[in-house]
Amino acid sequence: MKAIWIILVAIIAAVSGLALPSASGQQQGVTRTELQRHDLSVPGREMIQVRVDLDPGVSFPLHSHPGEEIIYVLEGKWEYQVEGRGTLTLNAGDVLFIPAGVNRRAKNIGSGKGSELATYIVDKGKPLAVLAK
Repeated sequence: MKAIWIILVAIIAAVSGLALPSASGQQQGVTRTELQRHDLSVPGREMIQVRVDLDPGVSFPLHSHPGEEIIYVLEGKWEYQVEGRGTLTLNAGDVLFIPAGVNRRAKNIGSGKGSELATYIVDKGKPLAVLAK
């Protein structure tokens, strides 16, 4: 049963384009590199840190995470549509905090590569991203 659950989660993540690093499961124009993952002192929680690189014009579909996301824009110009906050434009050096369960989209609206450092504080064992319905 556990193996079926793992396969199902991997398929959903790959189809959504939000899969964490894998050679063949990433959305075209997106590179996600997991930098670190650690259990936290709070039982059932973990920290996952990912570098996300987007080609110009590339975006993620509307989604949420089972925990908080802390974003630091490393390079480029990003547009975030965050439920309850509208559309935000961030440039290199800008930061953004998104609470757990809040739907959001992200898009590289610059003319060059966009890069962000995304740090997730999430419930361990849950899918990292959940597509909005």
